[in-house]
Amino acid sequence: MAMLIPGRVMIVVAALLVAASAFGCGCAKTAPDDKTNEAKETTAAKSYTCPMHPEVTSDAPGECPKCGMDLVPKNDEGAGTAKGGK
Repeated sequence: MAMLIPGRVMIVVAALLVAASAFGCGCAKTAPDDKTNEAKETTAAKSYTCPMHPEVTSDAPGECPKCGMDLVPKNDEGAGTAKGGK
């Protein structure tokens, strides 16, 4: 003998399935974090320079041999300004 499910139960189950699938789709969309953006900027930079001594350049991050400051990625204009500089 087959059990028949009442109409109200079917409506509740269908509504729960629709809500669960809508919730699941929304969870996949997340905002990008700043670390990801920084990693892209770092890998895109081909040379590094000292903010105080623009003539000092390097192919890898490190320290300036003149003052010991951290080398920063060189921007498109070729000026050695740090991220967020004006």
